[in-house]
Amino acid sequence: MKHSRIAGTGSYLPERILTNAELERTIDTTDEWIFSRTGIRERHIVAENEHTSDMAFEAAKKAIESASVDLQTIDLIVVATTTPDRIFPSTACLLQQKLGIVNCPAFDLQAVCSGFVYALATADNFIKAGAAKCVLVVGADAMSRITDWTDRSNCILWGDGAGAVILQATDEQGILSTHLHANGNYADMLTVPQGVSKQEGSKTILMEGNAVFKMAVNTLDAIVDDTLIANGLEKADIDWLVPHQANIRILQSTAKKLGMSMDRVVTTVDKHGNTSAASIPLALDVAVRDGRIKRGEIILMEAFGGGFTWGSVLMKY
Repeated sequence: MKHSRIAGTGSYLPERILTNAELERTIDTTDEWIFSRTGIRERHIVAENEHTSDMAFEAAKKAIESASVDLQTIDLIVVATTTPDRIFPSTACLLQQKLGIVNCPAFDLQAVCSGFVYALATADNFIKAGAAKCVLVVGADAMSRITDWTDRSNCILWGDGAGAVILQATDEQGILSTHLHANGNYADMLTVPQGVSKQEGSKTILMEGNAVFKMAVNTLDAIVDDTLIANGLEKADIDWLVPHQANIRILQSTAKKLGMSMDRVVTTVDKHGNTSAASIPLALDVAVRDGRIKRGEIILMEAFGGGFTWGSVLMKY
């Protein structure tokens, strides 16, 4: 059976940086209050004429260059996003057009903050089934477009960005296992109520912060155990934790669960905020490019998001 491994990474952040100090001038908050509760200092915000597919394009170009692959060898594109450019066509098809790739299948996947983990698991299974050999997997979100910037309870969290990887077929294991979960019974705890067929309610993010935090900590603790047991590994076998960047306290809780120093946790939440599906590939690209993550090391990626959805990917980089 074929396996898959990440051959290249890339990321993109919009130029505009929104700091906590700026938020102090528009809502009742302070830099100290935001940072002490979330670990966030700043976040990037898309320009008026910038869209999710634009960010995905920039991240994808860097991942393709990093992997040294020919564009036309890419035989599948999966884009994880909650903020597509249009209702249709998919952001993946718009990205395909911008890249100049023809004929390969391309589709979007929606699992909110767990989107990249879901997308990577999907791509891995395409490769295992022999249906693809070289997959472009992107997580991209413009969360600022669905944020109520007068809601001090959650507008402080969100940012925009994109991250991408090239996943290639290989004879040696790269991705060791993937674990995906969802429970729609908690749909209203973290939601944008209004959509296409349902046109009543808020058009921006609503969140029951404390309840979501508790659920995230408990489910991520459980999936860490599940992932280790499934692979016959001990906590000490994990070299790096690359988690969804939602809140520094959730990251610290997962690190404690693993008995891991925060020095081994890739943390970008301070500069990126919560970029939803983009946060894990963004963090991965940062740590690969600065030399922290090296080939052969064991990496655990995990995420929790609206739905609720949650999941993990364990891989040898």
